[in-house]
Amino acid sequence: MADTQQVDEAAVPDAKAERRAARLAKEIGAFAAKHGGAEGQVAHLGRKGARIVLVGEDGNWGDLVAPTYEVARKAVEKAGITVHEEFDGEFAAKVRTGPYEWSRMAGIQLGGPANP
Repeated sequence: MADTQQVDEAAVPDAKAERRAARLAKEIGAFAAKHGGAEGQVAHLGRKGARIVLVGEDGNWGDLVAPTYEVARKAVEKAGITVHEEFDGEFAAKVRTGPYEWSRMAGIQLGGPANP
């Protein structure tokens, strides 16, 4: 008789989630290195997953999307950044916006420049 190896079906998605979290953590680390450090906040996006908002020490910001909230939490944990529970006033005050963002915000609100 041949030996058979049973595959744990639950382990396959877990391994995929771990790889995705590791890739996101690497991207978070690259952002942090480029911007003198970073802090973040994880927010649910419903069925689409979770959004990781990053704010660098220099005020630049960006975001990443994870397939699940759990993957996003693992990614920020692996990256070792400070994570805020809310995007409150103190955290939001660290964001530096430039002319592009102000133009886009004014465009959306006041009928300003159209989408490029």
